Amino acid sequence: MLTPVTDPDGAPFWQYAAQGELRVQTCADCAEPRFPPRPCCPHCQSFASEWRQVGGHGRIWSYVVPHPPLLPDYAEQAPYNVIVVELTDAPRIRLVGNLVTGPDAPLGSLPADRIRIGAKVQAVFSGTGLPQWVLERP
Repeated sequence: MLTPVTDPDGAPFWQYAAQGELRVQTCADCAEPRFPPRPCCPHCQSFASEWRQVGGHGRIWSYVVPHPPLLPDYAEQAPYNVIVVELTDAPRIRLVGNLVTGPDAPLGSLPADRIRIGAKVQAVFSGTGLPQWVLERP
């Protein structure tokens, strides 16, 4: 299983995810959510930030199903999908993840022909702490 590489700015995202919470970095001065996490707000240039919990609902903005040739670590997990989710309560935030049939389901558990741009999804968390997504209407 591949694990995320963290940096000081993004580490809280993964710490909250390991606890089953979806949070995004938000400017403590202008309240603008931002992703990816970074030290300075791109809207007001403030260095003050906090991590606010979001509802975990969104819609599929884009997706891809990678095909061989793939790097060995990825080839072992193929076939799988990678989706980009636009969050409902923070529409400027788009998160990358995988669409699965449920928590702890394998990456290829949902057939690619079931994926649709605009489909409503909800975040779920596996035992690995990685946020994944399930269709709201399977």
